[in-house]
Amino acid sequence: MRVDRFVTLNPRYVNMPDINFATPSQDAAEPRPAAGDGGNLRWDIIELLFFAYRDFVGDPDQELEAFGFGRAHHRVMHFVYRYPGLKVADLLDVLRITKQSLGRVLKQLLDEGYIVQKTGDNDRRQRLLYATPKGEALVQKLAGLQTTRITKALSEMAPQDAETVKRFLRAMIDRDDPDKVLETIFASVNQDAKE
Repeated sequence: MRVDRFVTLNPRYVNMPDINFATPSQDAAEPRPAAGDGGNLRWDIIELLFFAYRDFVGDPDQELEAFGFGRAHHRVMHFVYRYPGLKVADLLDVLRITKQSLGRVLKQLLDEGYIVQKTGDNDRRQRLLYATPKGEALVQKLAGLQTTRITKALSEMAPQDAETVKRFLRAMIDRDDPDKVLETIFASVNQDAKE
């Protein structure tokens, strides 16, 4: 039995070079049945997460492309904006990337005036990052696009379901970060919720 599925109402071509048609291929294979060892795998949720992530980052991706930026720029800008004075070392830990990976992206954001870097007051070796007004405007625009998508999805659920969604997403995040940066973020999020 063939089931035609449409992934999105507004197809985008974001990191999807192999999907070039708006309609499903007539020659496409049926999804594999959930049998054997695969029966215990959560293909339904795995695929939903793939597609949700694709569309969640797709809106900002289109906006960032105009600046010659990508997802790495977005991730850096997001955390620098949300946590002013974030240390470069903590940013590396949050993003789980190497200095080398961050270097090019950070340099471009600094050179183009989206972020400024200051030395720490107590430790001159610390490099603290702050978003400039230009950077703040970009992050707010990108967050607005993502908030619109989140709000639309949540509007299709009962109000109490939003808490279930948050609990699920928190449970998906590894809590074993040795630097405890995520604990700081969760504390901030919990504080925002109380206000």
